[in-house]
Amino acid sequence: MIGFIADSLLLLPFLFVTYLGLEAIESKAGGALARILGRVHFISPVFASAAGAVPQCGFSAAAASLYAGGAITLGTLLSVFLSTSDELVPVLLGVKGVPASVVFKIVAIKTVVAALVGLTVNTIIYFTRGSLKIEPRVDELCSHSRCGCHHRRGIVVPALIHTMEIFVFIFVISAAIELVTHFLGESWMLSLSMNKPFVGELIGAGLGLIPNCAASVASAQMYAGGAMSAGALMASSFAGCGVGFLVLFRARRGIVNNLFILLLVYVIGVVAGYLTGGLL
Repeated sequence: MIGFIADSLLLLPFLFVTYLGLEAIESKAGGALARILGRVHFISPVFASAAGAVPQCGFSAAAASLYAGGAITLGTLLSVFLSTSDELVPVLLGVKGVPASVVFKIVAIKTVVAALVGLTVNTIIYFTRGSLKIEPRVDELCSHSRCGCHHRRGIVVPALIHTMEIFVFIFVISAAIELVTHFLGESWMLSLSMNKPFVGELIGAGLGLIPNCAASVASAQMYAGGAMSAGALMASSFAGCGVGFLVLFRARRGIVNNLFILLLVYVIGVVAGYLTGGLL
């Protein structure tokens, strides 16, 4: 429980900087920042996948907020989500029987695949819509949350309001998941047999979507014990974007579009896991 609280608190600086940036983009002083983002958004998945590869879920939470605020493209969001490893990487490094070289391979594979997926999605959007223009819309975040922060002057207070609102939502949902996991135990996850071709990837990707470190611990233990195939581990890792989806569903309107992104990450996780498992 202490670890869960600490992980939640680590999200605060990521969220605050993100919303501060969004407020700056919307203000007159942020016009230059918006133009810079507009110039690099096509290749931004390359940088986004590298940032997401850092073993924490703060960047996925930040990316979800930026996407909800219209500051990044769908391709960039997917790159961060797919490259994010949550707690899986540090947990694997601490599990006996899993060489460090395997962990580094996982991070490298995820980074490359995430960048390729993001670039592909951006390309598809560009040719179907004729543009990848981004339109920052912090006002939609405000109307969705009804925070009333735009009645205040400056950008710091509105950023703080949005940060605390999202943080409280994440904390409550994560606490509920933590309690359920505590009472059920991790045995039900460890009992899953995920060493069958493709079936393991289907289950593994679903396991990765659980925004809780217990899923990462279970995946690491099952892989080390031979109960999870390399493909299932990769599928779980691709889909394991931490609290990213919690932020996305809270900050962005359009439940159908959000569910589509969730399904897209799951399907990509399954397919990418199946195709890359043999590389470990």
